[in-house]
Amino acid sequence: MDKYMTEAIIEARKGLSEGGIPIGSVLVKDNVIIGRGHNRRVQNNDPVIHAEIDCLQNAGRIGVYKDTVLYSTLMPCYLCAGASVQFGIKKIIAGEDETFSGAREFMESHGIEVINLDLKECKDLMKEFIDKNPKLWFEDIGEL
Repeated sequence: MDKYMTEAIIEARKGLSEGGIPIGSVLVKDNVIIGRGHNRRVQNNDPVIHAEIDCLQNAGRIGVYKDTVLYSTLMPCYLCAGASVQFGIKKIIAGEDETFSGAREFMESHGIEVINLDLKECKDLMKEFIDKNPKLWFEDIGEL
């Protein structure tokens, strides 16, 4: 498995261990992780701290994002896709899009290359969480 996706999965598991939603993300520039994060909506009682947003916040102001790659264990939603478009991120690698299809077409229509690795580990992590926490999951994706 890609070493950066492995780090994103580690972030997802951190979120789960904190009582949150198991989605993780890392931002890579020049083959170095410059930001990492996980969904903290539950932990911080904040509706917009998705994994990718947490990751970007933790990377800080880096100026130019066009040479970065954003990894996420789950296909980014419109919120996170919008941030990626806004900052000019040109490539996103997702662990899976089976449990949530996300905003792939939106990102691609704005020139972002989107790769779905379709990883069993990412799917299993989300499926187990959703089975145990359906209300929290549907709140997260705005479908309550």
